[in-house]
Amino acid sequence: MSPRSSRLKVLAIVLAGGEGKRLMPLTADRAKPAVPFGGIYRLIDFALSNIVNSGYLKVVVLTQYKSHSLDAHITKTWRMSTLLGNYVASVPAQQRVGKEWFAGSADAIFQSLNLVHDERPDVVVVVGADHVYRMDFAQMVDQHVETGAGCTVAAIRQPIGLADQFGVIDVNPQDPRRIREFLEKPKDPQGLPDSPEEVLASMGNYVFSAEALEDAVRADSDREGSKHDMGGDIVPAFVRDGDGWVYDFKDNDIPGSTDRDRGYWRDVGTIDSYYDAHQDLISVHPIFNLYNEAWPIYTNYGPHPPAKFVHGSGDRVGHALNSAVSPGCVISGATVSDSVLSPRVKVHSFSHVTKSVLMDRVEVGRSCQIHRTIIDKGVFVPAGVHIGVDHEMDRARGFTVTDSGLTVVGKGTIIEG
Repeated sequence: MSPRSSRLKVLAIVLAGGEGKRLMPLTADRAKPAVPFGGIYRLIDFALSNIVNSGYLKVVVLTQYKSHSLDAHITKTWRMSTLLGNYVASVPAQQRVGKEWFAGSADAIFQSLNLVHDERPDVVVVVGADHVYRMDFAQMVDQHVETGAGCTVAAIRQPIGLADQFGVIDVNPQDPRRIREFLEKPKDPQGLPDSPEEVLASMGNYVFSAEALEDAVRADSDREGSKHDMGGDIVPAFVRDGDGWVYDFKDNDIPGSTDRDRGYWRDVGTIDSYYDAHQDLISVHPIFNLYNEAWPIYTNYGPHPPAKFVHGSGDRVGHALNSAVSPGCVISGATVSDSVLSPRVKVHSFSHVTKSVLMDRVEVGRSCQIHRTIIDKGVFVPAGVHIGVDHEMDRARGFTVTDSGLTVVGKGTIIEG
């Protein structure tokens, strides 16, 4: 943490209440931030790891929908020194100002202002809970303090041709750190002053001066027609007042990053993007490098033994290639390639698992073929079953098949042999 930001009292708020409808069926039984990712992690681990690596050790996680597994993960994993007053606290919707659930991300903060009052911070860092990336928020806080901003929005450069997929930040050409306008999925945006072929897309991460944030969410709570959303309502209000600023993610310098993975950020809001983010992990030179020990991603995956590979004769060879295999896995006379396996996965002899994501305690029987498939926790695949090979058969079995041809098997699904 830099000397400037170390003098500030900072509270971090993680917005973890989203339903994650576009990730169904993975969110049928859990909140989106609790969805497993990368073998041993939950999605929220990336946001929380970035926060604590930035030196901010007072963190509240605002939860709402199907939060049990998320709360359990936070309780078991994210414990810090109470002697020093540090904490990660999971806070559900408390209905402190009425009998309503959170109506949006801004309303979540409005209903939880008691947490801000209790901590009395100078600055509040507000982040989403379901993106995969590394970021040092202290560097963003430094810029926020330097400019005297009320609100600073983190943004990542994207090709101008993709602007209609994002909330786009139009900057002032004379002062590129000041937001001139916040545009929701624009069709014909202007490029950046220093890069006409790029735009700045909001990352859903914000820094606020504490007093300015409280004033903004209070005003928004009474605003007729507001959706009570941080990006859709709060940021535009700051921009209208001339107090909206942008932090360019390209300036964020992470220890241990490489030219290949520097500046990586992915919103895993859909099944396809979730799958693609897994593929980013497992190339020889990964696009997102989980092995950067200078900026670790923290988690707790339980007391599992090492992964084991058994049998090695004829066509019964237990091996994995271009894959991430978690502790507790047993690859028994089977082939696994271009895949990510969570703890305690078992793959039996003569089976082939290719380009797939298998979550905790999935068991694949003998002589199966699993291809371009995501299988959620606790599913047993009987001997001889093929998944991801014949999409009509997958649909007939009740599996989800995306337009791009990915098959998804929901948590605890019973598959007939």
